[in-house]
Amino acid sequence: MAWSTRELAELADTTVNTIRHYHRLGLLEEPTRRYNGYKQYGVKDLVRLLRIRRLVGLGVPLSQIGEVDADGHSSQEMLRELDAELVASIDRLQRARADIAAILRDDAPADAPAGFESVAASLSESDRSILHISGQLYDEQAMADLRSMVEVDVGAGDVGRQIDALPADADEATRDRLARLLAPTLAQNLIQYPWLLNPAGRLSKSERVTRQTITEAVVELYNPAQLDVLGRASLLAQQQLQAGPGAPLRKLT
Repeated sequence: MAWSTRELAELADTTVNTIRHYHRLGLLEEPTRRYNGYKQYGVKDLVRLLRIRRLVGLGVPLSQIGEVDADGHSSQEMLRELDAELVASIDRLQRARADIAAILRDDAPADAPAGFESVAASLSESDRSILHISGQLYDEQAMADLRSMVEVDVGAGDVGRQIDALPADADEATRDRLARLLAPTLAQNLIQYPWLLNPAGRLSKSERVTRQTITEAVVELYNPAQLDVLGRASLLAQQQLQAGPGAPLRKLT
């Protein structure tokens, strides 16, 4: 029995172009030709093509198919490596499905930071950007703590929204008011999550890289008035911790 290239492709559930590609790679030998110049393939060619398609279906790269011997037995090490890659791919796809489900459930932006889907719609673009960057710098437990902080902040009121809307030339009184409103929340976060004052044990990158990256990101993502409020609130929060619970917030000079 002899088949044309098209007939062989149909038998193997592939395409003529794929067969030609295998010829170019040297995976499939060029067949004999009929008197009229057309290629004619036999059973041997069909079996070889089916073996190639089987290995491709398993995920073996075309560049490694040549390592398979004439009996169709491939290296055990190659298959173990391939299996590990498939496990990693399955894990990634499962995480992607879970993330997509969370985004759809919470009607969140498609690029919502992982784990923050439920609050992403309430966050400013700058806040979401900081969370994206933080996910590359801190470990999973730190990000879980940050998620808890953000959820409390979002549910607590409109202080965050006021800071988000703060113009760069906001007056002194507005800056002082917002800093005093934000400071108690920051102080509570420092009490509940002590690692915020010494994050070395929660980093996935070096302290130098983390400090430099966060500093540059904050300066670029927030305007001068917002940075001023955040700085004042941080100082007030630390003063409150030193003074003890219930101590009044002192005016910064």
